[in-house]
Amino acid sequence: MPVPLAPYPTPPGSYTPPVNAGAQSQLVCSGCRNLLMYPAGATSVCCAVCNAITAVPPPGTEMAQLVCGGCHTLLMYIRGATSVQCSCCHTVNLALEANQVAHVNCGNCRMLLMYQYGARSVKCAVCNFVTSAGGSASGAAEQKFNNT
Repeated sequence: MPVPLAPYPTPPGSYTPPVNAGAQSQLVCSGCRNLLMYPAGATSVCCAVCNAITAVPPPGTEMAQLVCGGCHTLLMYIRGATSVQCSCCHTVNLALEANQVAHVNCGNCRMLLMYQYGARSVKCAVCNFVTSAGGSASGAAEQKFNNT
């Protein structure tokens, strides 16, 4: 025989959430490298996976992200840094701003390659072909993307 369910009681008064209740930011855990979400105003975050406590950067600090070239881990760093060392594999990654990066298609396999603007050539990680980066005779067009 089914048991009748009682309705949930109504809350005693209306709840008004704080104005910035939905404001959340994110950072990478200093222990396990998982992405952590935290509420505005927090000074540190405890990871639910590894229990590591990660300090939150001061308000107004602009952060950027890149993927490590050695182990493909997501790295977060303070915008403006020129290089970032991965805490997992210790690879030193160049942290280039959008206006410091140029693109060219590989002269062999046509893969789109990204390199530091001003370099003379770039080696393809797929086929190891070295493509001339500036005004090449092979017709590979260089594109500079400005951050404007």
